[in-house]
Amino acid sequence: MTVENELFARLRAALDRDAALDLFRGAIQHESITGNEANVVAYLAEAMRKLNLSGLHTADFLPGRPNVWGERKGAGGGRRLLFIGHTDVVHVDGWRENWAGTEREDPFGAAIVDGAVWGRGAGDLKAGITSSLAALALLDAAGIRLAGDVSFAFVGDEESGQPGTGVSAGIKDYVARIEAGDVARPDFVVYVEPTQLAVYPAQIGFFITDITITGRSAYFGVPELGKDALRASHAAMSALWRHSDEVSARAEHALVGRAFLLITGLAGGGYIAVPEKCTLSLIRKLLPGESLDQAAAEIEAAVRGAIDDPEITVAFSYPAGRDHALGGTAAEIDADSRGVAMLSQAISGALAGRGSIEGAPFWSESPFFVNRLGIPAVYCAPGDIRNCHTYNEHVEIEEFLAGVVGFAAFMARFCGTVD
Repeated sequence: MTVENELFARLRAALDRDAALDLFRGAIQHESITGNEANVVAYLAEAMRKLNLSGLHTADFLPGRPNVWGERKGAGGGRRLLFIGHTDVVHVDGWRENWAGTEREDPFGAAIVDGAVWGRGAGDLKAGITSSLAALALLDAAGIRLAGDVSFAFVGDEESGQPGTGVSAGIKDYVARIEAGDVARPDFVVYVEPTQLAVYPAQIGFFITDITITGRSAYFGVPELGKDALRASHAAMSALWRHSDEVSARAEHALVGRAFLLITGLAGGGYIAVPEKCTLSLIRKLLPGESLDQAAAEIEAAVRGAIDDPEITVAFSYPAGRDHALGGTAAEIDADSRGVAMLSQAISGALAGRGSIEGAPFWSESPFFVNRLGIPAVYCAPGDIRNCHTYNEHVEIEEFLAGVVGFAAFMARFCGTVD
C-alpha cells in the first residue's frame, strides 16, 4: 500500500460518521440569518473548545455580531493553513409554505431526506464550516499530529439581502487583525464556499449599478412640454446591451468564461403623463485582471453617450461595495500551484471524480486574501451553489463526509506530520 493510500485508509477507519453529521446538523439548527450570526457563533465556539484550539477568540465586528477564530498549533516546522467561511445565511421567506406538511417544513430542522441533509445554510455554507472542524477531529482520532498550524475563522455579514447588511464587515475586521499582526498570517487559505468538492483558484468580480434617469413630466395631451425619462431609459438600455456584447468579445478566461453585464431591473412611468423618472439596475461580471473602476467608467460613458438631451439628468450609485468601494474585485491564483494541486489530490482521494480545478461562478470573500493581503486562497467545500438560496438547499451526506476526509488529508499533506 502506498503512503497516500495508507493515509486515506487510516482516516476512513477513524471517521466517526455520526459525530461529524451531528456537528453539521447542529450548525444548521442554529439559525443565523444575516444579523443574527451570534446564535451559530456560540455553537461553533463550543465545538472549537472541544477541539482544544488555542487562541480561541470571539469579538464583535459590529455590535452584537461576532466573529470567532482559533488555531491548532503544530509541533513546528510546517506551514500554516487557514479554513474560513461565513456564518450568516439568507432569509427563509416562503420556505415553510413550500414544504408545508413534509419533513422539510422547518428550514432549520436539518432533516435527513434521501441521503441528504436539508435546511437553510446547509450548503451555504455550514457543510464547509463543519467539515473543516470535523477534519481536525478526524486527524486526532487517527492519531495524526501536524507539524504546521491549522487555523479556523468564521465571520459574518457575507450575505446581502437584509437591510443595512452584506458589506463583508466580518472579514474586513478579521483581515485587519492579520494586517495589524494580532492574528498570524496563513500560507494558504481555503474558503469553504460550496463547490461540490471542486477546487476554485479563480473567481469572478462584480459590481451593481443603480441608474436614475430624470426628465420632466407633462400631461399626455401635450407631450412636447415634457422630457420622457422612459424613452431615455430605452436608449440607455440599448447602449448597455451593445456594451455588454463588446465586453464579452474582448476575452475569455479559461476558468470563469466571459465578462458581461445584465440589466436586472427597470422601474418608472407616469399616470397618463410623460414619465419623469426611471431607474435601471444592472450587474457587471468582471474577469481576473479587469479594473473595476474602468469597467464602471465605461458603463457611465455608455449611458451618458446614449442620452443627448441636456435637460435629462443621469445619476449613478453603487450599493454593493465589498473589497472595493464600488463592488467586489475578481481574484485568481496559479491553478498549477502546489497548494491547489495538493488540495485537488486530497479531495479526489476522498471521493473519486471530485477535486477538479474549476472557476467560481460567484463572488465571495477570497479577494480579501488574494488581492489585499497577497495570500493564495481557493474555494472548496461540500454543497452545490445551484441549490443554495432556494427551497431546495441540501448537501449529500456522502459528499459531506468525503469533504471531512479530504480536508483532513489536505491538512496532513500541506502542514506536514510528525511521527
